[in-house]
Amino acid sequence: MHNTKKYGTITYILRAQPLHKGHIETIKNAGLLADNVVIIIGSSFRPRDYKNPFTYDERKDMVLHAIEELELNKITGSKFWVYPLRDTLYDDTAWVANVQRIVFKHANPKEHIAIIGHEKDESSFYLKMFPTWKFEEQSLVEPLDATQIRQMYFTENSNTNFFSSVIAPSTRSFLDEFKNTNEFKQIIRERRFIENYKKQFSTLQYEPTFVTTDAVVVQSGHILLVKRRAEPGNGLYALPGGFMNAQADKSIKSAMIRNLMEKTKIKLPEKVLLGNIKKEHVFDAKSRSSRGRTITHASFISLNDGEWNLPKVTDAEFVPLSQLSSENMFEDHYDIIEFFLGNIPNQ
Repeated sequence: MHNTKKYGTITYILRAQPLHKGHIETIKNAGLLADNVVIIIGSSFRPRDYKNPFTYDERKDMVLHAIEELELNKITGSKFWVYPLRDTLYDDTAWVANVQRIVFKHANPKEHIAIIGHEKDESSFYLKMFPTWKFEEQSLVEPLDATQIRQMYFTENSNTNFFSSVIAPSTRSFLDEFKNTNEFKQIIRERRFIENYKKQFSTLQYEPTFVTTDAVVVQSGHILLVKRRAEPGNGLYALPGGFMNAQADKSIKSAMIRNLMEKTKIKLPEKVLLGNIKKEHVFDAKSRSSRGRTITHASFISLNDGEWNLPKVTDAEFVPLSQLSSENMFEDHYDIIEFFLGNIPNQ
């Protein structure tokens, strides 16, 4: 049969938190444009929170069930492929390269490749990061977006009837079942905490910017972590750190040492910790914290292998680097670790 498709391969990058009919319509249109549709689900392998409540596997199932329900393979005559994509918050080049690797599994780099999407706001900047690919603009299909769906869904006694017209039947079934899970209740608790936290600053002319410190302490293939005991991120691993005390802390380094000592009670002299700072960096991604604009100053402390056993700590632990996972790390702390260490062994 003569091929009348405009492209050999087209890619669609989405988060699908959750999947809605705007996403589905874009997937369908992509299938009408190309033989291979590569669907890339962004923000994969993150811990559950209000912005990213559903896992990659759950979102992949949403996509595949919708494709099956609507018989998009039959309607478009195309093949659909679904892949995960982890955020690399402080390395756009790595993120682009990861997208390219996925797409080139199904495309020859010399053929006509396209990317499809809707330029809704500044969050759509990634659509312009592939200059050799054609861009296919997708018009707005539904006025109700995923953010609004989450706002209605993650409330006590939520009712999916309010947005059932903009999600696939299989997605609605999943959301109805998910309401009965502990994960659903945890996300509601976290959302309530964030809303109350921000009320403290609601009367200010400008939203405040917070300054924090984090310590990345590594020795003999282990990294020092604490487990959070409060919202947000209750139960997640985190780097030892905290807010800078504007009155008491003389400097960023003194704030870092104070927070490190308070959170871990690490049994090492302050001069040893300061003397083993190998690198420092400021992490200021706009979306790095759900609590508001928070800029952290991180210090990479590499303790010499063999000079000491792993130092004793309290309410903290040295975790083997091979056991780190982005799915149980708070906010962007996995990205911070990766920035200092490069590719983490198990990734």
